[in-house]
Amino acid sequence: MTDQADFALTLHRVAVPDPSSTACWSPFSVAGALALAREAARGETRAQLDGLLAGFDPADALDVPELAVANTLWADDHLTLNPDFSLASSVRRTAFSDSATVRKLVNTDVAETTRGLIPELLSSPPPPDAAAIIVNALYLKVGWLNAFPAHETAPAPFHAPGGDVDVPTMKITEKFRYAHRDGWRTIVLPADSGVEAVVLLPDESLEQPLHPAAFTAQDFVRLELSLPTVDVRAKFTLKSALRQLGVERMFAREADFSWLAPGDRMFVDDVVHEAVLRLDEEGLEGAAATAVTFRTVSMEIPVDPVVVTVDRPFLLAVRHARSGAVYFLAQVAHP
Repeated sequence: MTDQADFALTLHRVAVPDPSSTACWSPFSVAGALALAREAARGETRAQLDGLLAGFDPADALDVPELAVANTLWADDHLTLNPDFSLASSVRRTAFSDSATVRKLVNTDVAETTRGLIPELLSSPPPPDAAAIIVNALYLKVGWLNAFPAHETAPAPFHAPGGDVDVPTMKITEKFRYAHRDGWRTIVLPADSGVEAVVLLPDESLEQPLHPAAFTAQDFVRLELSLPTVDVRAKFTLKSALRQLGVERMFAREADFSWLAPGDRMFVDDVVHEAVLRLDEEGLEGAAATAVTFRTVSMEIPVDPVVVTVDRPFLLAVRHARSGAVYFLAQVAHP
């Protein structure tokens, strides 16, 4: 459990650096997608992913009937995949030359897995030289073992960074696992099928240090708990955050993903993630999806560039690329 919490907190500190912002993401989905990329990697590319994902084993967390997880490798029709590459996912072929269709297929598949909570993971089509996309999508919905009485929910003050606001707040008096140490209160809310929500409440602010051990609480204590309802959605790219954590090689043209496609040199363009989390009196519902987009490396032999400096009067034409029709023609003598 500590390894899983350590991964979550390590990436969270980098991906969500502003303690005054509201955000959510799925460490399970991100790690699941990166684990599939790791299986395709070799050399230093794999070593860096090994360092980040040490201790991550998704198998232990899959035995939940209410959890739906889909791992999919979308591959270009012309990409020759390694037949020995073991990928715990389905492989779907399509023509990546039609990037708009690729985007539509990926988004439709993710929307189906996430029960419509994430309808558009890919906001734009993949780049023209994309050849594969690894996608992890998940959906979870469970009820509390101790439901909050709906009639107790009422507006109550919440001390937000920008000032106090009234928010719908649930209330319950019940025995929960609880701990208070190192400046953090830990409250564990049990749900169906072995799922639980862990509330981590700082004594002062979210900026204070948090150790993975804070996720652990063993003692049952009778609590009068007031907890706001939650409805959070966030979407962001993780390339910068992962590079800050030392996972750089897979984004470079020197990346080694030869175990996936031996005949093509590829690197990761970006890692896109979106997550939704909702808590109410009955339980929790969450969905997340992560896409790792692979681009091919041009095999052109490098040559010295042609140097062009536009430093004297010139003509500028704006035209229709296919027909050559000129929309505008300008003579620029005084820029």
